Amino acid sequence: VNFTYQFLRRKFHVFSQFLYDEHIKSRLLKDLQHWRQVKISQEYFPYERAQKFNRGIRKLGLTGDGLSYLDQFRGLITHIGNAMGYVRLVRSGGLHCSSNAARFIPDLQDVVSLVQLCEDAHVSAETIRAAENLDAVINSLTRNFHQDTDYFKLLVDVFAPALRDNKNSHLKNFYLIIPAMTVNFVEHSLAAKDNMSKKNRTGAAFTDDGFAMGLAYMLKVLNQNSSFDSLHWWSGVRRRFIKEREKVEQQRQSGSGVDDKLQQTLALTLSRLQHYQQEFELLYLSVSSARVFFRGDWPVVPNNNNNNNTSTTHSQ
Repeated sequence: VNFTYQFLRRKFHVFSQFLYDEHIKSRLLKDLQHWRQVKISQEYFPYERAQKFNRGIRKLGLTGDGLSYLDQFRGLITHIGNAMGYVRLVRSGGLHCSSNAARFIPDLQDVVSLVQLCEDAHVSAETIRAAENLDAVINSLTRNFHQDTDYFKLLVDVFAPALRDNKNSHLKNFYLIIPAMTVNFVEHSLAAKDNMSKKNRTGAAFTDDGFAMGLAYMLKVLNQNSSFDSLHWWSGVRRRFIKEREKVEQQRQSGSGVDDKLQQTLALTLSRLQHYQQEFELLYLSVSSARVFFRGDWPVVPNNNNNNNTSTTHSQ
């Protein structure tokens, strides 16, 4: 935990610098103002706005590898999430070792003192000392096995006061950059999966849950879960792709047998929309699962069927 704390300190410094940049800060303020205007008539944060942010930030410059500032910021969030995963991994390994050793103890709830039994039996001093050593080992095992230290809570509590302070007011609009980051992540994820089937697999990957974990952690640290939920982002994305797919399906049916090239183009478009929607769904589920670790408050999200406009609600 101490190692992770030092690592996160460095990452938070870069995190703060990025959001303090005038280009980023001014863009987030514009998005905030736009959202305040449109949410009266529009329930969901505009997908086009997030897409424009993701594309527009590339004009600020690219690295030698072709990465934009938002690509690098997404990578930063992923590093933070991976650090949290590292803590959980080590903690789970410790519990696994403790449980393997503790299986030789008959009853963890009622551990008998061997020293007392030896003293009652009037055995030799050497045997009593051996019993003391064994009692110490058993007590250590039971204490470690029952220890319920919430390391995630520790890592939230240690950073939250400073990051929520008024001196860091530039961090209060972090939740508004999440839609653009999710668009960026989905594009990155699809490209990484495409690379799996290529000979040159540089940058190939089939999963990346560090980003989801990092988002959940940052939302908790900055106390912005409710602010992000108010954007209704996931529901808006889902409905947008359902509508886009319905439009393409209607075009395919109305133009059936007329133009083969047009049909091929529409089929490719439909496939692309399906892949994008599936990737957003996977990210949504990953973020929802990660937020459980930080005991977030959950919104009710409509679950739309692809074949009709009826919707049901379920709480995560």
